[in-house]
Amino acid sequence: MTNSLQLVLILLAVAVGVVVACRVLHLPVVLGYLTVGILIGPHALGWIPDTPGTRHLAEFGLVFLMFSIGLEFSLARLHKMKRTVFGLGGAQVMVTLLLIMTAGWLAGFDWRASLAMGCVLAMSSTAIVSKMLVERAAMSAPHGQQIIGVLLFQDLAVVPLLIIIPALASPPSDLPFTLSLALLKATLVLAVLLVFGQRVMRSWFHVVARQKSSELFMLNVLFITLGLAYFTELVGLSLALGAFVAGILIAETEYRYQVEDDIKPFRDVLMGLFFVTVGMMLDLGEMFVNIGWVLLMLLCLLLIKFSVVALLVRRFAGDWGVAIRSSLGLAQAGEFGFVLLTLAGGVNLLSPAAVQIILDTMLLSMLAAPFLIQHTEAIVRRIAPSEWMSRAMQIHQIAVQSISADANIIICGYGRSGQSLARFMKQENVQFIVLDLDSRRVHEAAAAGENVVYGDAAKREVLLAAGLMRAKTLVVTYNDTHSALKILHLVNELRPDLPVVVRSADETHIEALKQAGAAEVVADVLEGSVMLASQALLMSGVPLNRVVRRLQENRARRYSMFSTYFRTAANAVGEATENLQPRFHSVLLGERDAAVGKTLDEINLAKLNVEVNAVRRHNVRGNQPAGNMIMKAGDILVLLGQPRPLAAAKKHLREG
Repeated sequence: MTNSLQLVLILLAVAVGVVVACRVLHLPVVLGYLTVGILIGPHALGWIPDTPGTRHLAEFGLVFLMFSIGLEFSLARLHKMKRTVFGLGGAQVMVTLLLIMTAGWLAGFDWRASLAMGCVLAMSSTAIVSKMLVERAAMSAPHGQQIIGVLLFQDLAVVPLLIIIPALASPPSDLPFTLSLALLKATLVLAVLLVFGQRVMRSWFHVVARQKSSELFMLNVLFITLGLAYFTELVGLSLALGAFVAGILIAETEYRYQVEDDIKPFRDVLMGLFFVTVGMMLDLGEMFVNIGWVLLMLLCLLLIKFSVVALLVRRFAGDWGVAIRSSLGLAQAGEFGFVLLTLAGGVNLLSPAAVQIILDTMLLSMLAAPFLIQHTEAIVRRIAPSEWMSRAMQIHQIAVQSISADANIIICGYGRSGQSLARFMKQENVQFIVLDLDSRRVHEAAAAGENVVYGDAAKREVLLAAGLMRAKTLVVTYNDTHSALKILHLVNELRPDLPVVVRSADETHIEALKQAGAAEVVADVLEGSVMLASQALLMSGVPLNRVVRRLQENRARRYSMFSTYFRTAANAVGEATENLQPRFHSVLLGERDAAVGKTLDEINLAKLNVEVNAVRRHNVRGNQPAGNMIMKAGDILVLLGQPRPLAAAKKHLREG
């Protein structure tokens, strides 16, 4: 008899191996966990039996899955994308549900079982699709926005479906009463939790955070999550619904990001366990016995979801290319479908045989999803020949704009970094062209007269149209290592002499990017730490020239092109002249100081060759304050000058 420790060790060993393989093959980790469950489950190798204890652990995984979705649920984002979420997303769920329900009814299922089947299969995989979109730098693309909007609505739709499915299991005569009671109960519970719980949650988290104990904070998060899950189950609803509400409540507080960091290890492990237990449900022997039904159902599922999404996105977005890309991204079943399927099977709404066939279909569709998304472009070109014309017009537009601008620099990405870089280029009268995949951002920039065009910089034809062969520099301003490596590969192939500057979040990928051909890699974290150090040194009274010299030495070590200049500049100012260099000095005004009650013009520190660089008052800083600003006790004046004038200025502020 295998004991508990052996079960855990087997699970961890196999999970580590399969997840590593998924990382190497660039496949979603969810597929790895499902594969682990299939391999070691009772229907395959039989290393882990299907026991109540294992299923209880899986329920914890389900709780944290729903909690994490609630935590990422943003009301502001929902409002911003309301047309896509409630229009396209709502239509997708309803139409898909009705079509699958009709197909189930025609196949001989009871209408309640058919409705449950429609609810299960209407969902798509957030985990797989979002990961693939990020890897392909398509989150901001038009089809990426449509997909995210639909997935958001599906997340929201899970809440009523978690209530409806258990109610469907009641006797037909009691169904209207049971369903009405369940919906009323859910409405009251959710109203109380969301309306009053928000204030209580924020106040309680303030109390916990003031104790400054990370252990207490973590215990509190676990208590809130499991406590609300238990409460909703106690009133006749589901554990998953309570966990989802807990996530939403915490998401609206300022502690959201801290909670995300603290809960992540528990969430990922338990969510992995949930998907492992789903994989354990798959009986390979039964699947091969029913392979005809499984493949037929898989084909029907993919065709129905593909057709529904394609037609709806075509109606909402007006572009067949976007419609087909969106439909390929959403054609598979999703992890929430497993939640609903487990619920439907648990209340005997679906027979064990039906649950097994549906489960087989869902797993196969999710296994196929990465490959469908990976070959999206080839499929789009075959299905929609008009896409060639659209792509040709887009390339033509990029080429026309590039030639008219006579661009010396190609900027990839027009986010904050890209916009800041573009301002520098304008100040130096350097011609540039910007490529960006966010259609809204491109439209706004074009309306403002900026030289920004829509295009994927990781594609050969787009770079060539943007003037790659005559450009002097290419800059990747967005933080996406996968996309940056694709761009570097293309540049090395087409223009190996072209210098490429790449932005990175930290130093993790610097070597990989440089080996791929980047001339320089600018890491946000490193540059941020340098500027933090410089500000701290300046505020501590270190002479300005010494701080500048430290900055130059640091950058000389990091950026080879600046090394000679920085070393020469650093040697130009000797130690002997350092005491004559300006520095910052902060002065706190007391109630008895002579400067209190006077304006800066009346104090007139300029006559002492000292500049008032800033005034900080009640944690609010005012740079270059006006001369008529009246000084108050508690004000902090940030002065800039040489040591002797600074001493004289301090005395003047104190004594007058």
